[in-house]
Amino acid sequence: MDVTAFSIHELVVAAGAGDRAAREELFRRFWPVAWRRAFTVVGVRAAADDIAQDALITGMDRLGDLEHPERFAGWLDRVVVNRCVDWLRRESRLVGLDPEGGVSVDWTGGAAADHDLRRAVAGLDPDRRVVVALRYWLDLTPTEIAEVVGVPVGTVNSRLARALSDLRVTLGAGDGG
Repeated sequence: MDVTAFSIHELVVAAGAGDRAAREELFRRFWPVAWRRAFTVVGVRAAADDIAQDALITGMDRLGDLEHPERFAGWLDRVVVNRCVDWLRRESRLVGLDPEGGVSVDWTGGAAADHDLRRAVAGLDPDRRVVVALRYWLDLTPTEIAEVVGVPVGTVNSRLARALSDLRVTLGAGDGG
């Protein structure tokens, strides 16, 4: 059976029933999305690999839990983001062991100002870092972020406002701009 033409709903149902080809097709379609989300949030390639893989394995193992198979993509986004937040919290507890005193990320490209911004974002509290990455690097709306993160839209807006304030202070723009 050729599953490449299946809709997400059809793939999830077939994969949930044990169809190996459907599981492989789900993985093929969603690996790039899961990895990109993970890397955008954590900024570390090896961690993004682990997070995306863990999220997809979890997703495949829990297909039967989905009441609405067509919502697999949004559900997987939540799993990825939750794994990212867990990773960031673990890393933030270990920062004291880093002689530089900062979070090491391997986001690349851009000018020096971009590097400073990325480093400042990497230093944010995990909950704030997630909303900044989802909003400004993945272009999700606050409503979409709320759905992915599982919090009210007001909480997303509050985290964004506080993160932007933190970034202004960190980047030295807090006193005039």
